[in-house]
Amino acid sequence: MITVNNLEFAYQGAAKDTLHGLDFNIAKGEIFGFLGPSGSGKSTTQKILIGLLKDYRGSIKVMDKEVRDWDNSLYEKIGVSFELPNHYLKLTALENLEHFAGFYKHIEFDPKTVLEWVDLSEDADKLTAEFSKGMKIRLNVARALMHDPKILFLDEPTSGLDPVNAKRIKDLVLKLRANGTTIFVTTHNMTLADELCDRVAFITNGKISTIDAPEKLKAKYGRRSVRVEYVDNDNLASTEFELDGLGKNQDFMQLIQSGNRIERIHTQETTLDNIFIEVTGKELVR
Repeated sequence: MITVNNLEFAYQGAAKDTLHGLDFNIAKGEIFGFLGPSGSGKSTTQKILIGLLKDYRGSIKVMDKEVRDWDNSLYEKIGVSFELPNHYLKLTALENLEHFAGFYKHIEFDPKTVLEWVDLSEDADKLTAEFSKGMKIRLNVARALMHDPKILFLDEPTSGLDPVNAKRIKDLVLKLRANGTTIFVTTHNMTLADELCDRVAFITNGKISTIDAPEKLKAKYGRRSVRVEYVDNDNLASTEFELDGLGKNQDFMQLIQSGNRIERIHTQETTLDNIFIEVTGKELVR
């Protein structure tokens, strides 16, 4: 659905490029995470992909057509939920969606339906000026879905959301993916990326360091060991064992059979945060 080859970009008047030769592709029905700190090039890349920035170098094809060759019909095919809310504050939530629905030739889902998806049905007639940031973010997502886009761009989709509504948005994203929607997520939230994305790309300073599935990255950079926490003479103790050959490890078997109360046994998995630091040499700044 998206193919990017040697993408380079510099803002007008800038002394150096913001993006330096990006290469990646996104398959139909894939959730692709674009992960990096503020200023890394995430938003610039998304703006190019959705046609807001034109003077790029290299090639970007969306649905087999170069982005610069698309006219406004591109926006019938894609949906965009920006990180910062941008609604008409003197209109209600429903009025906002009805207004934006008029921009499209065809609306697949009526405004009340998408409001229900993001748990805003009861607030449909409330002025958007009275919404919290989290409610405005959810309204952003709803607005992006009315025309049933083939590709959905989500910029920090759970920013400002409480755990319940964050889960609602994540479940909605997974449902859309199951129905064939391709989803491009830009975020610095590694937990979100780990839970949602089929593959992730790490970007810093306008360069991609690695692209892979979260599970493959954790397997590659994690330690193949298990940590056993147990009670020994009323004190909590712990020991770590190599995962390979664990069933034949006499020390492990002896500990398990020792009669000491086992509190926890868990593998020493790493996190995407730790992998990002190891791969890029940089910490995420939120």
